[in-house]
Amino acid sequence: MRIVFAGSPEAAVPSLRALAVGGHHIVGVITRAPSAIGRKRVLTPTPVALAAAELGLPLVETNTLSGQVTKDILALEPDLGVIVAYGGLVREPLLSAPEHGWINLHFSVLPRWRGAAPVQRAIMAGDEITGASVFRLVEELDAGPVFGSFTQAIGRNETAGHLLDSLADGGAGLLVKVVDMIGEGSARAHDQVGDVTLAPKLTLEDGRIDWARPAAAIDCGIRGVSPEPGAFTVVADERLKVLDARIAHECAPLPPGRMELAGAQVFVGTASAPIELLEVQPAGRNRMAAPDWWRGRRAGEVTAG
Repeated sequence: MRIVFAGSPEAAVPSLRALAVGGHHIVGVITRAPSAIGRKRVLTPTPVALAAAELGLPLVETNTLSGQVTKDILALEPDLGVIVAYGGLVREPLLSAPEHGWINLHFSVLPRWRGAAPVQRAIMAGDEITGASVFRLVEELDAGPVFGSFTQAIGRNETAGHLLDSLADGGAGLLVKVVDMIGEGSARAHDQVGDVTLAPKLTLEDGRIDWARPAAAIDCGIRGVSPEPGAFTVVADERLKVLDARIAHECAPLPPGRMELAGAQVFVGTASAPIELLEVQPAGRNRMAAPDWWRGRRAGEVTAG
């Protein structure tokens, strides 16, 4: 089949590479335009753009699939559209233009966690199981019938970044299998069954730690926003990123938000067991071990909030 592939982040790259070595013809790759990255705001192509260039595939960089871009894609006469975390909507007439429509690899077991941040929201909610689904794209958000899915346990210490990497690899295999079945005419999609939950895009505020919550919920929140947008708290009116932490089940409780040094360990009180800070990053400084940050701070009682 003639395939148009749309994707942007690193999580979409395994799918693009897997399709590129299959028996189908990728006639075009669509990705978002380069964006300014880092303190120096260097204009940087997406990971999918870099992979497409390496594979020698024709590339379209755009943030919206409309106007002339739609005409250019239609001119490629694709038999199937494949989308993996592109970051934009596919609307008519593009949606129904390919003979086999569009399919989407989504990193959850639908209908749970429809939306932009399914992996992050699953961890933040304390889910024990997640997975990936390939479904037919329709106008309603992540609501189309499902061709196939798989489930995977969420590790107790797993961050959103690690889990997404794992699902991206497993999802690529599922995607290729579904594409092959569509090409053979044997693919069958089934309506989604179950309660719908939504996974809206994360904001910076989603990373703020509420120390009045139980330790288990805080731990899930920290892991769910790692590496982006990142967990943080405010200490002495300064933002402190929390890069790594653990629940200190063996320690005596502390008042929520109260920070103390015990030996060479930094603890913060919650509604249950304390949280031990392992690695932090103060504003404008490099990441460091939490005890090193503690020794360099101003003396006195410390409260996080």
